[in-house]
Amino acid sequence: MPLKFNVMFPMRAVKHYERWIAGHSLGEVARAVEDAGFDGIAMSEHPYPDREWLAGGGHHAFDPFVSLSMMAAATTRLRVITYVMVAGYRSPYLAAKSAASLDLLSGGRLTLGMAAGYLKSEFEALGADFARRGKLLDEAITAMRATWAGQEHAGPEFGIEGHLALPGPAQAGGPPIWVGGNSAAARRRVRQLADGWMPMAQSAEMAEITRTPPLSDLDSLRSMIAEQNEHRAADGRPPADVSFVPFEKDLLRSGDVGEFCDALKPRLADYEKAGVTWITIEPASRSFDAFTADLTTIAERLLPR
Repeated sequence: MPLKFNVMFPMRAVKHYERWIAGHSLGEVARAVEDAGFDGIAMSEHPYPDREWLAGGGHHAFDPFVSLSMMAAATTRLRVITYVMVAGYRSPYLAAKSAASLDLLSGGRLTLGMAAGYLKSEFEALGADFARRGKLLDEAITAMRATWAGQEHAGPEFGIEGHLALPGPAQAGGPPIWVGGNSAAARRRVRQLADGWMPMAQSAEMAEITRTPPLSDLDSLRSMIAEQNEHRAADGRPPADVSFVPFEKDLLRSGDVGEFCDALKPRLADYEKAGVTWITIEPASRSFDAFTADLTTIAERLLPR
């Protein structure tokens, strides 16, 4: 299978959305992505970040289910991807309902990217349990899959009897679940519970913030993916989908996608050989018009023809 390409909605555009969109719509954003030949579009999640984190480089975000629903309604084949939904911010049954609704109404085009999360202040603002976020994520995935199958979940945290949630998702078994993160716990979830993985390229400095291992070169990425898939194979499971924001991403900060494309194109085969199945790209476009122009450049230089 050839590499697939996913566009992350520019997260810096959310803060100044009305100026950025300039009379257009998220539906038009999604159609532009689809028409350019990309395979997916993604939204992040930060419902209530603290000001200090924002001042230090953090970003705002739309509600992923609301925004991706508008994008799905405007397109026909584009996958809509949460990148990522923080599981601990909501009940798994509310998450299962949102995901099933979006999957059904989009014709089975949702990929549910999930993660434990790392921003403690946001957990506290939302009344969520930061200390047990990993344990709760494990059970949330199981509870959501049971809900989609019309079954009851008997776990210690979310166990419930006598309930049913309809309608279910379009995709058999529910939307694919990709787990984000580099930690040992995240990698275990990929092996045992998920369909895909979203490792994160990060320096040692960023690793201190996220409290997860650094990942700064292709050899390390290749080794980590190989280890994951070896464990999955031993359990009789297929290789994981792996979506990755490439190491060349920093070249996008200038807004010059040409330099980024020149650096990434000769390495695409190396990413594919390493086990990456999706390349996720977040342009730093400063307006809707610049975004559409950037999509054209990226598509012409990177996407298979």
